[in-house]
Amino acid sequence: MDYTIDELMCACISRLVEDGEVLAQGINTPLVVAGFILAQATHAPNAKFASAIGQSIAHEWAALGVGRIEDMWLGKGLIYVGFVTAAVDLLPKFNPKEFFRPAQIDARGNFNNIAFGADYERPRMRLPGTGGIPDVTPYSDHIYLYVPRHSRVTFVEQVDFISGMGHVPERKRGSGAKYLLSDLGQFDWANGRMRLTTVHPGVTIEQVKKKTGFELEVAPDVHETPPPTEEEIRLLREEIDPLGVRRLEMLGGGARKDLLRDILERENAL
Repeated sequence: MDYTIDELMCACISRLVEDGEVLAQGINTPLVVAGFILAQATHAPNAKFASAIGQSIAHEWAALGVGRIEDMWLGKGLIYVGFVTAAVDLLPKFNPKEFFRPAQIDARGNFNNIAFGADYERPRMRLPGTGGIPDVTPYSDHIYLYVPRHSRVTFVEQVDFISGMGHVPERKRGSGAKYLLSDLGQFDWANGRMRLTTVHPGVTIEQVKKKTGFELEVAPDVHETPPPTEEEIRLLREEIDPLGVRRLEMLGGGARKDLLRDILERENAL
């Protein structure tokens, strides 16, 4: 079966969704949103989307885009709320499933989206920031993570700052991240430390270890990640994301810029 790594990752995300769940959609997470929509289009028809872009709760969806993405979610909301109201009053009651993309993460699942470098005032690189991550991770039991490009830059012995709380023994609420997906495999925290549970087709356990900057636990029953089905691939390519917006998260530099321009031209949004 012919598929790409982004399609495999979307299928993995989709499989984690249960029917009837509320799914929190981030500001710029098309890989995750494509997986959420795939779940609703297959086995979870009653899933709802909590959209940070549209500041709404929605049930319907439309094909992914970039230049007109706000129209998609604003036009399909069931209710509309401000970001603060959603984060503080609404979403804690729904206890949504949410995927975050860490810039750095350690073995305990503490993660950093603030900056690279120990000096906050003069960092090596300023990152996008925390958003609602510090508010959600201390109490939520539905924290999921994803890393489109697995490397020792992201998987580190110690994070420079903590924006997302991991598996800390003394914490009184929440449980730390349940799951992480990368372009190399799937992971959990069964023993409080990150553990490899599946490797994607063509990837070896040794390759994953070499690209991880801390000692990685390996599940005794580690196995190959099941590939996406033909129907999942068709839905992603033809209905959910024909423009390939999800692939923006897999690319960097010039390749990402070229794809972005192509998407905007096809949307007639330039």
